Amino acid sequence: MITRIVALAALMVATGVAHAADPAKGWTPDTIVWQTNAPNGTGYALLEGNRDSGAAPFSYAFRIPEGVYDTPHSHSATVRVFVAKGALRIGFGSVFDRSRLMTYPAGSYVIVPGGAVHFDGADVDTVIYGTATGPWSTTYLDHSAPASAGTPVKP
Repeated sequence: MITRIVALAALMVATGVAHAADPAKGWTPDTIVWQTNAPNGTGYALLEGNRDSGAAPFSYAFRIPEGVYDTPHSHSATVRVFVAKGALRIGFGSVFDRSRLMTYPAGSYVIVPGGAVHFDGADVDTVIYGTATGPWSTTYLDHSAPASAGTPVKP
């Protein structure tokens, strides 16, 4: 019994549950401090965790300006996305095809499986929050395509 209690306590510390004294953290789309900005206007902010760490969860915010789209690419792990502002447009497949774009307005939740080739962007200024597990990388089908802000590119 003692072993189980010690194991549970260790798990709570490792997952942050036992940090009740830590102050709460929170953001709105307008209060995010963007840590990385790309020439195409996209922005990235790591909110929690370390995306480079093996098998460790992390969360981030991503800004997509009106009219900006990413070419077909995939990620190393499944990402769970909440659309906080605007509308995310995403399509699946190895060829960018506007007719395959699905629109997810603010308040939507989207799961993109790791390894799924997709293309995405926005027709209005958009902010998304995502969670995934590291280590994190993005693989573009067209290796000459410019990367979005904060995107570690795998050749």
